[in-house]
Amino acid sequence: MRTFLLSFIAIIYLVPVASMAQTAARPDDFLPKNFHEERRQTLREKMPKNSVAVFFSNPIRNRANDVNYMYHQDPNFYYLTGHQQPHALLMIFKDPQTINKKTFDEIIFLRGRNALAELYDGGRLGTNEAEEALGTQLAFETPEFEKFQIDFSQFDQVLFFDFENDVRDTQEKGDLYDLIAQFKQKVNYPEKNALSIEPEPKKVNLNTKLLGEILSDMRGIKTEEEIDLLRKAVKISALGQAEVMRAIHPGMSEMEVQGMHEFIYKKYKAEYEGYPSIVGAGHNGCVLHYIENYKPEIEDGELILMDLGAEYHGYTADVTRTIPVNGKFSKEQKQIYDLVYKAQEAAMKVCKAGTPFSELYQQTLVIINEGLLELGIVKSLEPKDLIDPKTGRHRYYPHGCCHHIGLDVHDAGNYKLLEEGMVITIEPGIYIPEGSPCDPKWWNIPVRIEDDYLITADGFELLSKDAPRKSDEIEALMKEVSAFTQFNLPDLE
Repeated sequence: MRTFLLSFIAIIYLVPVASMAQTAARPDDFLPKNFHEERRQTLREKMPKNSVAVFFSNPIRNRANDVNYMYHQDPNFYYLTGHQQPHALLMIFKDPQTINKKTFDEIIFLRGRNALAELYDGGRLGTNEAEEALGTQLAFETPEFEKFQIDFSQFDQVLFFDFENDVRDTQEKGDLYDLIAQFKQKVNYPEKNALSIEPEPKKVNLNTKLLGEILSDMRGIKTEEEIDLLRKAVKISALGQAEVMRAIHPGMSEMEVQGMHEFIYKKYKAEYEGYPSIVGAGHNGCVLHYIENYKPEIEDGELILMDLGAEYHGYTADVTRTIPVNGKFSKEQKQIYDLVYKAQEAAMKVCKAGTPFSELYQQTLVIINEGLLELGIVKSLEPKDLIDPKTGRHRYYPHGCCHHIGLDVHDAGNYKLLEEGMVITIEPGIYIPEGSPCDPKWWNIPVRIEDDYLITADGFELLSKDAPRKSDEIEALMKEVSAFTQFNLPDLE
């Protein structure tokens, strides 16, 4: 047990104002405080002896001039604290520490209250409220970190995620820019090309790798509370896919289709999209991460690939459907669609605890390769016919098929064996852009089918079942009337 000498204990607060963080109506299905407390304790148990872990909140991202993007917390910081506001630092200690006879094993530094700033930007969670709201043992205002007397060289290891150097200096005292700079100074962080004539500082053992490994194992296995939120995120996303199937028709824009999905997310009180929405018609669907969604008029006879996911209370879904805009697959479209469906079904058959992640991809690859050969799209299964020499990837199936979802759409987790409590995607796809070395009748056919699965003790639970997967089920649903049918707005001049 170590004792830190602090030059401060009493903290002077600004005149309190009504804090939106405390008074605004908040749904009762957010993760409870004890979830984050348990996550911090689990991390502490996994940390090396005599170590400290340091976490920083996400930076605020600037959109343009004096306008910022909607703030989104760093997933690890949120996972461990539940705190959703910027400019914060968390320290978790392996062993109990002491400040002026007070014992603790975690400290959080938060922005101080500021009546004028809160008038413009909303309430801040002050340090008085933090210990109760977040369950952290000690809370201080961020400007106090500069004088915080801690000798990091006394720890066997200082664990943190390395910096990306993408944080702006807001000029606010104790902002994230200051916190990082002060931490670097305290741990003698080795800056590139830095020259110094100062005496050799004390050696601090910095470890920027271990936290990622520990948290990947933790976050990869979801708790019941997390699974409940993921079920809601996925259901909202699947219901969005189903409603858009009813509503879509030729002549719509990609952006309009995107808007219908995202309206449904907001209708169900999902705060964000989990990632930029992908809505690509025709050739645009062959661009794997196409996010412009700007085609002004989707053409009759095209397929549209819709890869979207609602983020509900921090947890994101990832659901993709590919449908015929006019409600009816052409012969070639249906052949490709049914091949991708068959590949997904093959992976689902082996989707259970103990199966290697790589086996899911192999199951889809075998089906897709054999199907492409049977349809005459490839001439052989030799690399010269399957691999695109420009990209080095499979010409028509260039991506993997599975990843974790959770606080990130490509969530932390290990990719060795499937384990009970993991939530993953299975997403085979075939993309045949114009100019491909095959019969032009196949050109501009993009198909991806992506679903979300909870791994159980004896198999899986299909979370995204509310969005039809079979080609005939999609065509049947597209004949139904949509809630959007009567939503008409005046034309612009």
